[in-house]
Amino acid sequence: MSAYTPAVQGTGAKATVQRVGGFLASMVMPNIAAFLAWGLLTALFIPTGWLPNATAAQLVDPMINYLLPLLIGFTGGRLVHGQRGGVVGAIATMGVIVGAGVPMFLGAMIVGPAAAWVMKRVDGFVQDRTRPGFEMLVDNFTAAVVGGAAALGGLWGVGPVVERFADLAGDGVGWLVERNLLPLVSLIVEPAKVLFLNNALNHGVFGPLGASEVGETGKSVLFMLETNPGPGLGVLLAYLFFGPRALRASVPAAIAVQFLGGIHEIYFPYVLMKPKMLLAAVAGGAAGILVFLAGDAGLVATPAPGSIFAYGAVTPRGEWLAVFGGVFAAAAVSFVVGSALLGFGRGERAADDAEAELAGAAAAVREAKPARPQLTDDLPTGRLPTEPAYPHGSRGPST
Repeated sequence: MSAYTPAVQGTGAKATVQRVGGFLASMVMPNIAAFLAWGLLTALFIPTGWLPNATAAQLVDPMINYLLPLLIGFTGGRLVHGQRGGVVGAIATMGVIVGAGVPMFLGAMIVGPAAAWVMKRVDGFVQDRTRPGFEMLVDNFTAAVVGGAAALGGLWGVGPVVERFADLAGDGVGWLVERNLLPLVSLIVEPAKVLFLNNALNHGVFGPLGASEVGETGKSVLFMLETNPGPGLGVLLAYLFFGPRALRASVPAAIAVQFLGGIHEIYFPYVLMKPKMLLAAVAGGAAGILVFLAGDAGLVATPAPGSIFAYGAVTPRGEWLAVFGGVFAAAAVSFVVGSALLGFGRGERAADDAEAELAGAAAAVREAKPARPQLTDDLPTGRLPTEPAYPHGSRGPST
């Protein structure tokens, strides 16, 4: 598929899942530099960042709401139908952006390739029916119609569906919290986070509930259910040690942005490219919550952003061990589970061994093949050493 997603062999269910995950990765990973740029700007310049700057912070919301989804939609469309597919994919993505109040990464992954697929079918239909001289007109007009229709479909269809999903996720989390089933919250929180619904859950559900609990007990564990940086750290460490070699160079910067800067969104693409890694995040989140509950941990306010330093700033006196123990327990569990899901690098080593065997076989074939004779000045050619190959004025041997 790409440098990030090697070709998948086979036709079974496992191969199908791998192809879907690989296609998602092919949409996201070529744009990882844009995610890192957004993460760095956010960690530095938001009001709670390292270098608060109101002017520079104006870049944050437009980038996550518009730039990143549009890049994903364009890339997904281009994978399906080249440049024309990318253009209509970006147009369609604009529809889901306007139709929802949350970052539309999931919507971009749906409508971008879908619009490009429709464009591909339309091009195949009109290609042989277009009169000479009208090609440019037909190409531009059909792309405009398909892109506009897809944008309207995203505006009225996909966007509201994703918003409804966010509301249902919030209701489910609230139901579990009311019944003290906190470890199970990770089953909803981690998938919702990966779909970039983390802010909706944190500020719409956990924040208000945690604030009321602080008024009664002086602290609340609810502030740590979504903001725990441990699961993301574990996932990124698993990629660093056992992930595809093409991705490892980008992981250290992502770890710094996520764990130290508190910008969790930076690790979401790494989960989206291999959806099975969601299990690692869920396991890590549940483990962290269990440690928080066992140590009666809690924070006095929402750590914003969710970095390890922000955790330290809102930890009550005397509860450092329980709070940081939960963070690092979550990181350890998600790292172990994620490493197992990545096969502890066996796939990478197998690919390297296969490449080495192929190179060795090719070298053996070259050595076994008899050398082709080369004409040199030392070989007899039937002419004097200083005699030209063809007489002066001749164009070569006659045919």
